[in-house]
Amino acid sequence: MISAVNTMEELKMSVQMVGIDYHRADVDIRAAFSFTKKNAGEAMKYLTEKSVVSGCVIISTCNRMELWVNTAQDECISLADELCELKGVSRKEYDCYFEQRSGDNAIRHLFRLACGLDSMILAEDQIVSQVKDALSIARENYCTDNVLEVLFRKAVTAAKKVKSRVTFTHGNATAVSRAVDMLKSQGYHFKNKRCMVIGNGEMGRISASTLREEGAAVTVTVRQYRSGVVQIPAGCNRINYGERMELLPRCDLVVSATASPNYTIRRELFDQNGKMDHPIYVIDLAVPRDVEPEVGEIENITLYDIDDFKITAQDANREAIIRAEKILDEEMEDFFNWYNCRDLIPRIQKLQEEAVKDLNLRISKKMHKSSLEEIEQQLLLEQIDVSAGKVVGKMMFGLRDHLENDCFRECLDGLEKLYE
Repeated sequence: MISAVNTMEELKMSVQMVGIDYHRADVDIRAAFSFTKKNAGEAMKYLTEKSVVSGCVIISTCNRMELWVNTAQDECISLADELCELKGVSRKEYDCYFEQRSGDNAIRHLFRLACGLDSMILAEDQIVSQVKDALSIARENYCTDNVLEVLFRKAVTAAKKVKSRVTFTHGNATAVSRAVDMLKSQGYHFKNKRCMVIGNGEMGRISASTLREEGAAVTVTVRQYRSGVVQIPAGCNRINYGERMELLPRCDLVVSATASPNYTIRRELFDQNGKMDHPIYVIDLAVPRDVEPEVGEIENITLYDIDDFKITAQDANREAIIRAEKILDEEMEDFFNWYNCRDLIPRIQKLQEEAVKDLNLRISKKMHKSSLEEIEQQLLLEQIDVSAGKVVGKMMFGLRDHLENDCFRECLDGLEKLYE
């Protein structure tokens, strides 16, 4: 197998990223660099128009934003400068929040990120879907290339293997489940509490389902769409988004989890007396914020944002993390094997074609002597061609995965000589 250490010289100038996350930046700083699907696509298109960038992917979640690019081997680009230009901010003001990585450091980070080892809540479920979705958005905008395509797919595959083989304490946790646990530890009981969830995206649906499982009476806000009825989690009620402030004073707990760039709950929307007649917990899980911070100053309202639900579980999961890292090492090595041999793929495909032609010449005379009709012969030959190509490809890529790089290249040289 090819050692990851031996690949770094090649990767050093190829794959790089710049990121900002919860480790250094609070929710308001992260909000300044968040992307919606639409403006992520626009930003990626802008960057891939630059001659040095062959591929680009943007990951933007509540806890982080990461800009990934693949460049030509001998080319360099300042991603921090590009990011600040896209956001219209001064790099000097935000430079202390950026984390920049390239080569081995970047690759390892992505694999750890995808399986939740770098998440605010260790081994949380959502991040692997978010990494997968980021790649999908890049594809939809024709902004990825084959290096980032394979890298992100391998990271997702590694994350799924960790998920199926390693058990973490606090695994499968989400921000809302952490919020529920925190309130329960303070003696809060959810049964029959009246809860409202603002937003019916992924985080909103998870929040509604979690609260419903705790025995709460949950109402979900939905916007009116011409496309039809919007689905909400089973057992929940619905109201129009515009009616949220009418319901809020009667709630015991409110969760807001939308992708809106504007506040869903503002201080000015409350009655002029500026107080509630009973305690209300408001949990803001959005980045940018959904709830104006001044709402927390209203009497009887307790406001939490997503940064209030950090959980440290590294010590309790030391053995699990070691097992996960071993799986990641194996999957990263597989990526490096592919990366080092990607220039050989056209040669392998050419060899497949030559082998199929060889087989056709050997069976064509026997085929003509068969009792099959001409159209049946043609269909059978086409099926044989496809099958033969797959068999040859399977053997060649199997050799590539199990031989040292130089040894595999020698094998390929020898096989090519058979058809010279």
